[in-house]
Amino acid sequence: MAQLSLLSIFGKEAIRDRLQALRQELRSHAHRYYVLDAPILADAEYDRLFQELLALEQQHPELISADSPSQRVGGAPLAQFAQVAHSVPMLSLENAFGSDDLVDFEERLFRFLQSRTPISYVTEPKLDGLAVELVYEEGVLILGSTRGDGLVGEEITRNLQTIPTIPLRLLAQEEKDVPRRLEVRGEVFIGLTDFKKLNEERGHSGESLFANPRNAAAGSLRQLDPKITATRPLDFYAYGVSDPAALPCRNQYELLRYLGSMGFKVNPLVHLCQSIPEVSSQFARLQEQRPALAYDIDGMVVKVNDFTLQERLGAKARSPRWAIAAKFPASQATTRLVAVEFGVGRTGAITPVAILEPVRVGGVMVSRATLHNEDELRRKGLLLGDTVLVQRAGDVIPEVVKPVKENRTGQEQEIIMPATCPECGFTLVRAGQEAITRCPNPNCPAQRVRALIHFAGKSGMDIEGLGKKAVQQLVSQGLIQDIPDIYQLGQLEVESLAALDGWGGKSAENVARAIEASKTPPLAKFLAALGIRHVGEVTAQLLARHFTSLARVALAGEADFLQIEGIGEQAATSLVDYFQEPTVQEMLARLESLGVRVQEEQQDPEANGILAGKVFLFTGALAQLSRSEAKARIKELGGQVASGLSRKVTHVVLGDSPGSKLSKARELGLPVISEDEFLRLIGR
Repeated sequence: MAQLSLLSIFGKEAIRDRLQALRQELRSHAHRYYVLDAPILADAEYDRLFQELLALEQQHPELISADSPSQRVGGAPLAQFAQVAHSVPMLSLENAFGSDDLVDFEERLFRFLQSRTPISYVTEPKLDGLAVELVYEEGVLILGSTRGDGLVGEEITRNLQTIPTIPLRLLAQEEKDVPRRLEVRGEVFIGLTDFKKLNEERGHSGESLFANPRNAAAGSLRQLDPKITATRPLDFYAYGVSDPAALPCRNQYELLRYLGSMGFKVNPLVHLCQSIPEVSSQFARLQEQRPALAYDIDGMVVKVNDFTLQERLGAKARSPRWAIAAKFPASQATTRLVAVEFGVGRTGAITPVAILEPVRVGGVMVSRATLHNEDELRRKGLLLGDTVLVQRAGDVIPEVVKPVKENRTGQEQEIIMPATCPECGFTLVRAGQEAITRCPNPNCPAQRVRALIHFAGKSGMDIEGLGKKAVQQLVSQGLIQDIPDIYQLGQLEVESLAALDGWGGKSAENVARAIEASKTPPLAKFLAALGIRHVGEVTAQLLARHFTSLARVALAGEADFLQIEGIGEQAATSLVDYFQEPTVQEMLARLESLGVRVQEEQQDPEANGILAGKVFLFTGALAQLSRSEAKARIKELGGQVASGLSRKVTHVVLGDSPGSKLSKARELGLPVISEDEFLRLIGR
């Protein structure tokens, strides 16, 4: 009645003002409670204010705002996740496994910068969670997404809105302090105590248990129903932005303080180090603190502090040059090697897999571990029945480190590699100096299944609903045998799929929609999905940028591929062999007839057009920037760098004390430019 009388006396403007005051007060108290851990309001009083907000918004739904605290409870279920392209790629980090690796990291920086001026670093705990990006416009959260493959993630805005430590509206003293657009990056995680409680609750209700906190966080964020996500104890630490150039921050340390002032939770164990020895000391200190932390970490992230240096250092294909992940030693345990199974990969590779007596390693129950290949198996001297030391490499992948020979009883037996494929019976081969034994049968059923799983999976086309088990089931039912058959599925009646064991109408409809949606893939994604030997996501991106269309890739020769920086002889040969194979040509034709249209790569004229078609060769030492920096800038602007003289070179860059390349370049009539001319070309 209080609200109704207020409306009758003062009108809707009074309701709007009261809602604004309630939201501001609730946001302030939530920030103090969840982020600062310093509440000044009793829980009962907070609940009273929150209930008043809910009541007013229920009576006046037209006045609900996107940044209202009420939006944290979750909305209606989603049909599926949309795809979101990151404006700046969310790259992964290279790993360091000790002080020597950190010293090597700094040496690489010095070489690239061609300077030994001391560098300062910022260190922070490497949380074992899920990386996300939050986009704010005019201070309000409008979009949230997962990292995905680094280029494209899943849109999970409504799920992220339920996390109390993620501000729905940025805190700022004045409106002028709020950036027009801010893309914040950070880690969503679940604390150890909350994880234990969550698993206990799931156990009591008969639900399957999460293997570790990271899986729990990822599973909670990828719920189609945001109301489920809202019940999970998710937390968030901000660690960066996509582009710091527009912010009033000169370095990473200032940026983290700035993000804290905007309402984000920033890890209190962030540390500013003036040298690599100080970084190593902080790494040892953090390792000692690890057991007492309220959350799981698997290492420490080290970043060059200065943003100017970060920009100069740039990035490689997969990772920035200015950051590295210092990983803790792997968790280890001993158990018994019960048996060895031999799996067949999608390229025919035979991989020995250790079957172990189950043992808990780093909080996860391990019963299988890779043995990589025959050479590795022999090098370690493993026998069936051995007591073995097992570790989770990088705290993730289980592997057998070595046998504990002191525990041998004499009953252990030799491990014998098979002579024929365990799936199709073909005689196995081991070519040249390769460490891998392969099945040469292109029609091997195991290879076909693995290829289909890869094509539909996260590293391929990412077709929702076509996971490993679903693909195996469809193959066993005779519904698919090769890649085009997946798109034939989309033309089946939904009822046919719904009748499969464990499917149902909704699952069948979702898969049919996902298959249809995948018919217009980006070129890089499609190339990576094909599973061509020596062609992963990074190589696929290089191919897409260079050739721009599938037809040009398919018609290219070995020399064309070798012109691309980052593509070697193995990948070039593999690509030519693949696209010349008649069965591949038939497959591509079938895909086209089924409506699959691979999208051409759209070149960014600003980033890739300036030096497009130009090939540079350096001779002599550059005075104003390092050779590595110059090469990186050329690649950023779409050009290429040659390692030797040829008529394809369009510019020979002349430095101090040039070598014999200069006279040879003049003999060939190649254009020679000075360092100053080169700097003007690259915009410096």
